[in-house]
Amino acid sequence: MTKKRRKGSSNKISNLTNTILSILKKDRNQSYNYKQIAAKLEVNDASSRNQIIKKLQELLAKKEIEETERGKFKAVVNTEYHTGILDMASKGSGYIISPDFEEDVFIASNNINKALNGDEVEFYAYKRRNKGKFEGEITNIIKRAKSEYVGVIQIHDNYAFVVVNGNKMYTDIFVPINKINKAENGDVVLVSLESWEKNEDSPKGAVLKVLGKPGEHNTEIHAILAEYGLPYEFPAEVEEYANNLDTSINEAEIAKRRDMRNVLTFTIDPKDAKDFDDALSFEVLDNGLFEIGIHIADVSHYVQEGTILDDEAYERATSVYLVDRVVPMLPEVLSNNACSLRPNEEKYTFSAVFQMNDKAEIKSQWFGRTVTYSDARFAYEEAQAIIETNGTHIPEEVSITGEAYDVDQNIADAVLKMDELAKIMRRERMKEGAISFDKVEVKFNLDEQANPIGVFFKTSQDANKLIEEFMLLANKKVAQYIGKQSPKKTFVYRVHDEPDATKLAALQGVVSKFGYKLNFKDRNSISSSLNGMLKDVQGKAEQNLVDTLTIRTMSKAEYTTHNIGHYGLAFDYYTHFTSPIRRYPDVMVHRLLQRYLDGEKSANEAIYEEKCNHSSNMENLSTKAERDSIKYMQIKFMENHKNEEFVGVISGVTDWGIYVEIVSNKCEGMVSVRDMNDDHYEFDATEYALVGKKSGVSYQLGEEVVVKVKNTDLVKKHLDFTLIGKPQIIEL
Repeated sequence: MTKKRRKGSSNKISNLTNTILSILKKDRNQSYNYKQIAAKLEVNDASSRNQIIKKLQELLAKKEIEETERGKFKAVVNTEYHTGILDMASKGSGYIISPDFEEDVFIASNNINKALNGDEVEFYAYKRRNKGKFEGEITNIIKRAKSEYVGVIQIHDNYAFVVVNGNKMYTDIFVPINKINKAENGDVVLVSLESWEKNEDSPKGAVLKVLGKPGEHNTEIHAILAEYGLPYEFPAEVEEYANNLDTSINEAEIAKRRDMRNVLTFTIDPKDAKDFDDALSFEVLDNGLFEIGIHIADVSHYVQEGTILDDEAYERATSVYLVDRVVPMLPEVLSNNACSLRPNEEKYTFSAVFQMNDKAEIKSQWFGRTVTYSDARFAYEEAQAIIETNGTHIPEEVSITGEAYDVDQNIADAVLKMDELAKIMRRERMKEGAISFDKVEVKFNLDEQANPIGVFFKTSQDANKLIEEFMLLANKKVAQYIGKQSPKKTFVYRVHDEPDATKLAALQGVVSKFGYKLNFKDRNSISSSLNGMLKDVQGKAEQNLVDTLTIRTMSKAEYTTHNIGHYGLAFDYYTHFTSPIRRYPDVMVHRLLQRYLDGEKSANEAIYEEKCNHSSNMENLSTKAERDSIKYMQIKFMENHKNEEFVGVISGVTDWGIYVEIVSNKCEGMVSVRDMNDDHYEFDATEYALVGKKSGVSYQLGEEVVVKVKNTDLVKKHLDFTLIGKPQIIEL
């Protein structure tokens, strides 16, 4: 390859003992003579060869290697090998996360041995670093995390290189000129990693797709999706299959279902929603109880196992919500039409129906397939108006149509009663130790070209919480219904483990800077003190920082067939039943619930566990893509505000600089320590601060500062700030 970076012979043998051991341990079943080792080191002078022979004899005398036949040597393997996942750092070194070690194992850049970020690797921990931490060397790549990368292509006369996006990729990818796939110099491309031979500095690849020019909106959005292997269009055969489905409501199918078309039913969703996968019904019974139905689009009626439509839905596993678009799990004919519970339309649904009293106590429950008719559609803002005014009038400023109107009294009464019941259920959850995350969501107002023209914050109000509580109720009760059956049946649970004690201690270290104190006495005291802090921080400058840090201390929720309960919700049983249009696990839950309602035997646990793992992985990738799209839009927004000063909160402190989140729009960028020229600043890890050596001035986590935009990079998704100073100092 043309881009070979040869080192001098002196460098090749600078740490010869370790290098020879590394070669022999990497191919521990292979024997080598001194010539073969010299060839691997790319040295051929007599002096170097003599040193190799000398070192081999020293290692043989120490019994670190053995002579298998005359002049041939192999490593003496007395090392225990481990497996783990590589997490690359930005400077070419990395850490391996392994169940065999309590702490991550450091891997120096010269011991990465062609592994890439996220790869599953074999390694050995061969010595302790400073402070008694393990260091290791990667000996084998078990499984590549990904085989496709996004980057910018640089084309030369006879070859090309793709410079991959992101600071965790330490190498570019060599592309033969006959594999550039009509790409032009400087294009953003999707490239496959095809091979990486031992004697090559860079892996070889081939361009799969040209995504466009850097900085262009669609290019960058498609690049985000491609980076995580997420599709942005359906294969033609899947679209055709979906379009040919019979989506009519017919009498033969209605006869198999509970007919609830005459019960008052409505949806409450975001203003801009296109897929309505849940509806609520409300009826006052003669016995004084309230019958409330949670009706969910019956996706599994249309998406049958073994079809190309089901295969595609499973592969995607989730809809992806980017700032300017939704990449749906199901084709539009289902997601926005047949499975969307639109007003004044009959739909097939899967329902959880509860009879409740005034205290929100459940007196009976029923699960099964239904047919429903939605009488009305509301935006959250419209339902909120009913709750706040205790009336029927919807003012024009919150109306979906832009015109004021009055809702039917029966619907208003239903909304008000369900709001009462939801508040009781929420209080009970909090008493049981549920964590209340009301994190502010950042949203963008976009023009027709998807340019951000404004920022607004989305907060959860009573109408949102009403829907949330009844969805939680359905999810919990479906999980309980299956989970408590004997003998045990295979089921898909949504589980959430307890937070890690060390992470909680680290959180206490940070929030104490703001005057908050956590109580770690027991599970209930942890929950109540977290809730107290999350309530106290609302409306304060540090709210977003504290909310984010608290979320990070929590374990990740995931899908599994092994139920351990849901810590964050304080539920012993929990699943996802309520969003099958956008989540594949909900489709699996519908199928399993119907299977057991029909009296069939338990499903294969191993098959469903594998599907759960896939769904959790795809959810994780989707979340990363969503975050990247928000970061991209934040940078795009800040491009138009380069000459303005902003008050921000220091959201992170490192030895290379401080991260600042602007209070007015939540955009986060970095101030490099190299640009803080008024003093020499040093990182104080205990105080989460950068401290000036001469002046003693410190910039501490959570402090307010004033910044100005220095640089915006849409391609690398970097936002750099210039530090102006502290607000109070500037005012003087």
